[in-house]
Amino acid sequence: MSRPIQAVVHLDALRHNLQIARQYAGDSQVYAVVKANAYGHGIERVYPAFQSADGFALLDLAEALRLRQLGWQGDILLLEGIFCLEDLFVCQQHCLSFSIHSAHQIDWLQQFQRQHPEARFHVYLKMNSGMNRLGFAPATYRDAFAQLQALEIIASITHMMHFSDADGERFGAPGIDYQQQCFEQTIAGLPGKRSLCNSAALLRHAPALHSDVMRSGIMLYGSSPDFPQHTIQDWNLKPSMSLRSEIIAVQQLKAGESIGYGSSFVAEKSMRIGVVACGYADGYQRISPSGTPVLVNSQRSQTLGRVSMDMLAVDLSHLPDADIGAEVVLWGYSSSGAILPVDEVSQAAGTVGYELMCAITARVPFVVQA
Repeated sequence: MSRPIQAVVHLDALRHNLQIARQYAGDSQVYAVVKANAYGHGIERVYPAFQSADGFALLDLAEALRLRQLGWQGDILLLEGIFCLEDLFVCQQHCLSFSIHSAHQIDWLQQFQRQHPEARFHVYLKMNSGMNRLGFAPATYRDAFAQLQALEIIASITHMMHFSDADGERFGAPGIDYQQQCFEQTIAGLPGKRSLCNSAALLRHAPALHSDVMRSGIMLYGSSPDFPQHTIQDWNLKPSMSLRSEIIAVQQLKAGESIGYGSSFVAEKSMRIGVVACGYADGYQRISPSGTPVLVNSQRSQTLGRVSMDMLAVDLSHLPDADIGAEVVLWGYSSSGAILPVDEVSQAAGTVGYELMCAITARVPFVVQA
């Protein structure tokens, strides 16, 4: 028998979450963001659930080619654009759209046009409206637009930006206000479609934003983009991944005894402890403290002590029927349908659901559930 840990990908939840994105998007297009190997789920695994999307968005060419090999013939957007001149040959061959966020990328396009004037590209011109990662500053954006518009190989230009605070407030004001005003003022009078919304902006602000292309990411994978203000239940989202294992040993602790490395947890009374086949080598966060929630046989419990490479401990004191082989859900669905949202687990570890799902390691087997 193999080690009893597995990650389950729920296709029905992915389809449901995409439909929720469509409900909020109205008449806008919805692109499924599948960067980082579909947020750790696996592009090939999620593809059957996302084929009704209007397009896909991701980072690198290798992932884009995997989508083409799966048979996707629609739009694929490279969110960070091209990384060298040679990338344009691949984009031309496989009909890939890409963002333009820096002057050197326009230089590459100009060079490419001299060599291949027959090429045609659909590009997304990115504005740095305040997040200060990628994009042209408002003062240089219109000049960049003019340079692209002058190139015959550019078939269309979509205006693009990314909100830094769509999940809450920014300096006491609604989080989207500053960047939205900057964006609107800068592109005023320029032709072209617009792409503004990530998951948080889509769920919280879509009616107030004119975004022709919605880039739906974390919400598709059953995590709330503005947790804890809103939970997945508030947004009617479903967990798309379940990390499950089993109890492989049971220990009895006396008052004053500790468990695990560093003796970080000391029992104040007699306790019954379950040892779970899951550790940081599986992708579970080592920094997760005692008290991080888990489900044991679909009932709430918590971790105790330090997470080690291959194991962690959970409290069984209130679960007398839980024994060797009992199911432990680290996040997601139990086999009987109880839910432990990944957002609650990540909050305990001081991180976000994105990181937990992306961190599942290669030694954890995946199962796809229709």
